[in-house]
Amino acid sequence: MFLNYTSLFALNKKSFLAGSNRLEASGKDIYVSVNGNDSNSGTLKAPVNTIQKGLELVSPGFTVFVRAGIYKGKVSFSKSGQKGKVITLKPYKGEKAVISGEGLSVSGNEALVTVNNVSFIVIDGFDICDFKTTNAWANVDGIVVKGGSNNITLKKNRVFNIENNAAPEKGRSGHGIHVIGNTEVPLTKILVEENEVFDCNTGYSENLTINGYVDGFEIRKNRVYNGENIGIVAAGGYAANPNPAYNYVRNGIIADNVVFNIDGKTGPIPAFKDHNGAIGIYIDGARNIVVERNLVRDSGRGIGIVSETDNFPTQECIVRNNLVYNCSLAGIYLGGYIGYTGGGTNKCYVVNNTLYQNSKDLGYSNEVEGEIRLTENCNDNVISNNIIYSRPDRGVFINKQVVGGSNNVVSNNLYYSKGLSIWRWNNVPYVDFALWNVSCGDDNGSLSGTDPLFVNAVAYDFHLKSASSAKNTGVVISTAVNGATDKEGKARIANNLISKGAYQ
Repeated sequence: MFLNYTSLFALNKKSFLAGSNRLEASGKDIYVSVNGNDSNSGTLKAPVNTIQKGLELVSPGFTVFVRAGIYKGKVSFSKSGQKGKVITLKPYKGEKAVISGEGLSVSGNEALVTVNNVSFIVIDGFDICDFKTTNAWANVDGIVVKGGSNNITLKKNRVFNIENNAAPEKGRSGHGIHVIGNTEVPLTKILVEENEVFDCNTGYSENLTINGYVDGFEIRKNRVYNGENIGIVAAGGYAANPNPAYNYVRNGIIADNVVFNIDGKTGPIPAFKDHNGAIGIYIDGARNIVVERNLVRDSGRGIGIVSETDNFPTQECIVRNNLVYNCSLAGIYLGGYIGYTGGGTNKCYVVNNTLYQNSKDLGYSNEVEGEIRLTENCNDNVISNNIIYSRPDRGVFINKQVVGGSNNVVSNNLYYSKGLSIWRWNNVPYVDFALWNVSCGDDNGSLSGTDPLFVNAVAYDFHLKSASSAKNTGVVISTAVNGATDKEGKARIANNLISKGAYQ
């Protein structure tokens, strides 16, 4: 309706570009062992002692195999691979290798593992952990990718106990995984796949971050949990890149991730002390991002396509086929922060999501944020084919909390509550569906008061029973918008029919 479908198909096609990083290295192997010696040649029988020394010995196509043990020390890649000859760093088969920051100093912005201005690199299968500081305003990262790097794969790593533990009032920042486009050359073909990021104290920052001039990335099948402030973010408008034209993330996919227990109350943001506003998956001032088939639960807010920064709206993004439940505030959030910035949300789709009993707590003004919330500067957005199941004591399905914005379309959703049923448009509440229908500009095709008949909501099984009124009653926009597959990978559109919610 609002987006260029051709560009959307191109974005979906891009999803396998990062897959070129999946190529296995083929060449000489270097071995690292806690019992080795850095004067050795790096063979299996004569391994070196440090990972850094192993990386110094590589050429394109080499693999550095790290034997079991704990390796204390910062690691930095100084050499690039080539197409078809990637440089791979991985544990030896069947063994557990740990890159530990225990006892290491942190001064300014530092990472335990640094990937800077290199290409065709794979980091596969490590524990990367215990990098901590109490220095105010320091930034501590588990892994950082920067400097115009490209064709980088981070997969199957466990990143945990990355902590800035400065007193909250003094400020603190950190990231489990940090991908930052800080040059005039974009970071491209970045794949972050099947990692676990957990138990990190990130302060003002996030657990898994894509920020600045990043053009073409995939964040897939990661588990992000027990973290501070934000789970996964694709961001723009901050100090990542000095050129405004380069200072936002674009053309990426955030898919099939599980995010839970993200809590902002422990961090340094004063507004979060009494209200958990931490967002599980956050698109903040970025463009052309697809957020699909993710599960977000028990966080502050579920999914945000929001903007905190003037002149950097979140734009032309799609949030589809996601499952969001049990969050403290809004399930899905659009718009700029009220009274804070001129940022907003433009030309985005929120389609085929299942939202269940979010808004457990009251918001910052003691309001119920609702399952889907719209605030400042929302324009040309579509909210369609969603199952919106509110808490009986809250009841707010959609909450357009401010006057303003234009051409936002709400249609073909299913609304259900076992208690209160409330819609809010331009900050006016409606408890009558017919009046709501008129106020929001004609909520065509939606169902109100009809139980979606989940298989077992108590056990959080949100598949639809065969008799569900959500079955095959949605509206097909296009494969580019609705997606090719539902939450569990089944065909999203069957015989030109589509169901409401995340499951076909």
